[in-house]
Amino acid sequence: MKSEDSVAVVLAEQPEPINIAPLISSCNERIRPVLDAVELLSGFILLKKAYNYPPLLLLGICTRVPLVMRLQNHPIPKPELTLEYQSKVISTDETRVSEDLNLATGELAGHGKGISNNPLTLVVRKNGVPDLTMVDIPGITRVPIHGQPENIYDQIKDMIMEYITPEESIILNVIAASVDFSTCESIRMSQCVDKTGQRTLAAVTKADKNPEGLLEKVTADDVNIGLGYVCVRNRIGDESYEEARMEEAKLFESNQHLSKIELQTLPKSMTSVADAMTAFMRIIGLAKESLRKILLTGEFDEYPDEKKMHCTARMVEMLDNYSNQLHQCAESDHSKDFLMEEIRVLEESKLVGLPNFLPRSVFLAILQRKVKEISCTPIDFVDEVWNYIEDVVICVLASHSENYYQLQMSIGRAGQTLIAKMKEKCINQVMEIVEMEKLTDYTCNPEYMSEYNSLSAQQEAFVQYVYNNVDNPPRFFLEGIGMVDVGFLKQYSSTTLQQAFDLKVRMIAYWKIVLRRLIDYMALQLQYNIKHLVNKDLEVEVVNELLGPQGFGIERLLEESPSVAGKREKVLRTITKLREATDGLSNVMDRITSFGD
Repeated sequence: MKSEDSVAVVLAEQPEPINIAPLISSCNERIRPVLDAVELLSGFILLKKAYNYPPLLLLGICTRVPLVMRLQNHPIPKPELTLEYQSKVISTDETRVSEDLNLATGELAGHGKGISNNPLTLVVRKNGVPDLTMVDIPGITRVPIHGQPENIYDQIKDMIMEYITPEESIILNVIAASVDFSTCESIRMSQCVDKTGQRTLAAVTKADKNPEGLLEKVTADDVNIGLGYVCVRNRIGDESYEEARMEEAKLFESNQHLSKIELQTLPKSMTSVADAMTAFMRIIGLAKESLRKILLTGEFDEYPDEKKMHCTARMVEMLDNYSNQLHQCAESDHSKDFLMEEIRVLEESKLVGLPNFLPRSVFLAILQRKVKEISCTPIDFVDEVWNYIEDVVICVLASHSENYYQLQMSIGRAGQTLIAKMKEKCINQVMEIVEMEKLTDYTCNPEYMSEYNSLSAQQEAFVQYVYNNVDNPPRFFLEGIGMVDVGFLKQYSSTTLQQAFDLKVRMIAYWKIVLRRLIDYMALQLQYNIKHLVNKDLEVEVVNELLGPQGFGIERLLEESPSVAGKREKVLRTITKLREATDGLSNVMDRITSFGD
């Protein structure tokens, strides 16, 4: 009747308010390890007539009857164990307790596989244990076996509901790390009586067998476990309890998955402005260092398997793609409709003057049109790059601030605001560069003259081919340009053809300079702005967002998230009512004692 899918009710009596951590490590013995979970719930009190001590109701460990295990803190050197059932009191010890439990269970429920609702009480008096009562109820059985009654599932369900329904109780679900929490029968039962999860706790067993993905399961909390999770390692073979504790400690320290949920790795609660400021500065420092490695130096040891976070490589890919777009666009295809645009502009720019004079306005007109046609490409590149950088920055900031709800919200807004500003700034700079390229035609790059001279040296052969070789195919190969159609050029005068050719080769040589400037500038601008973002702008923006104009916003870090604050308020109201009930009960007991005297 063992089960890893079970429900429990946990309550412990302590005078101090509770302080619940979402995850802890504890030793996993058969029954007693779950008691560590009770320490998370100090501050709760259960007043039930059937028990003298606050109970821990735990289902599905090893019994076929309700096993009431009463722990009593007693200053004795050696633990004392007694079994009580059907008016019998039997002394036992730690070596014989399992055998005695089985014998007593046989008397109550028979020696088959049947169950009984008659309780079996185990009283444990030991120094240092919490005063509480644990009730182990038979595990959930869906299919009857070996003579079990057909309605055994309904019997166990009714037994479970009897213990978990009272609103003053806290429900503990015992589930294996390997299972899908959302499909556990025990969780569905607890949700029937605790829809909000305000009094539900979970103990996750066999964490050592299925550590991968456990952190995501318990932090996602898809099944609404309001009081958090306890993750434990099961005892193996004949391990003693001390050996089990040592092995579990090593496991939660060394395992790459479980080490992230060990209690010591969880963030400490912040109780003062100094604590909040320390946490804030630490998070900003870690985030800046991560971004520096990811965005500037190309180190990706923090995200070895996430290619999206290998930012320098991804940005080089985007820059190469941007370069290819510029070089493969229609404006970079110089062989198409060869000389037709130049001839058309020359015809429309005629002036009264010398016939062999080429106005500069003709060159600028063609240049401005070509630059205008590609002006969207740099802007699209800037938009793409900064959208990518925004995703990376927000991911890193969220990772380092995930344990601080208030800071995560502020730092996320700051990151988005900063990226938006950087993107707008870069787009404005790119638009200025584009306008500069339209404004004038200048370069000191010697490659311009070298390219121009190489292309213009083919002018004479080209013109002669157009006019003199009528029998040849109407296509001519120009070095640096490619094969061009020339049949339709015979209709123009030699002067127009020569001017158009000269204008064309000047534009081809200068266009390479323009594209190179647009590509180089993008790379330089990108690196410059990313460096400023990481080293200066990010910290300033986050500080401004968090502190606000008056400089007092750091106190917001001390506030709990709305969900946690709501849970805490409900718990405090419950504790107040229970303390009042305890005081009332104490007064009644005082009167009874006085009356007896």
